[in-house]
Amino acid sequence: MVLSMTGYGKSEAFFDNRKYTVEIRSLNGKTCDISLKTSVIPREKEFEVRKYIAEKLVRGNIDLFITSEIDSGCECRKINEAVLKSYSNQVKSIFSSQALSPDVNAYMAASLLRMPDVLDVGKDEVSPECWDVIYEAIRQAVDALIAFRMKEGAVLREDVGHRAELISSWVDEIEKYEKERIDAVRERILARMAELKLEPDLNRLEQEIIFYIEKLDINEEKVRLRQHCRYFAQTMESEAYPGKKLGFIAQEMGREINTTGSKANHAEIQKWVVRMKDELEKIKEQSLNIL
Repeated sequence: MVLSMTGYGKSEAFFDNRKYTVEIRSLNGKTCDISLKTSVIPREKEFEVRKYIAEKLVRGNIDLFITSEIDSGCECRKINEAVLKSYSNQVKSIFSSQALSPDVNAYMAASLLRMPDVLDVGKDEVSPECWDVIYEAIRQAVDALIAFRMKEGAVLREDVGHRAELISSWVDEIEKYEKERIDAVRERILARMAELKLEPDLNRLEQEIIFYIEKLDINEEKVRLRQHCRYFAQTMESEAYPGKKLGFIAQEMGREINTTGSKANHAEIQKWVVRMKDELEKIKEQSLNIL
C-alpha cells in the first residue's frame, strides 16, 4: 500500500458557545516532526496528542493548528462597563488637561470599544469535558489527512510503478543490439590490426577478442536490473510504508543502469540508457513523497 506524505485534514467541534477549528497538514520529512501551533491544547495533554499523531501518521513534517472563536449562533459578547468607564474618564482627563474639547462623540466611543478588555470574551479555558470534544476533533482531522494521503498515494503508486515497468521493458530493447554490438567490437579490432599490418596468431587473437568482449558483457547488469524492477513493484504491494525502501531500490537500479552505460560501447544502447536514467530520476523524486 502506498501513502503520500503530503496531506491536509480539517474538522470542527462545538462546546458551550465556542467553535474549535482543527487543521492538520503534512509535508515530506525523514522523521516524524510534529509542531503544535496552538495555545488551546493544555500542556499536560501535549504528549498525548503528539503520541497519537506519531502513531497514526508515522512520518513527515506535521503542523497542527487549532483556533477558537465565539460561535456566531450564540449570544453576542458583553461590554465590560467598568473598564469602558475607566478608559472614558482617562480620555476626558487627558483632553481637559490639554485644553481640548472633552466631548466624546460617536467616533471616540467606537475607538473606546476597541480598547483591550472592553469586550468581555470570557476566559478560553479548556475543561475536561471540552477537551474530550477537542480531542475527538483532532482524531477526525487526522483521519481526514490519512484519507488525503491514500488518494495521493494511489496516484504516486501508478506513476512510479509505470516508470519502473518502462525501465524493465527497455532492457528488452537493449538486447536487440547485443549481437550487433559484439560484431562491431570484433570488426573494429580486426580493422585496427589490418591497419597496422600485423599478422598475429589467430587462435591467440580470438582468445583476446573473447576476453575483451567478456569485459563488456552486460548480461549480469540486465538480470539484476530486471530483478530490482520486480522487487520495486513487490515492495509497493507488500510493505505498509515502503517509501524509504523504494528509495534504496532505486539507488540499486541506478547502479546497474550506470554500469550498463559504461560498458555499452554502442550508440543506440546509450540512448536507451539515457531514457532509463531520465525515468529513474523521476522515480527518485516521487519516492521522496511516499510514506
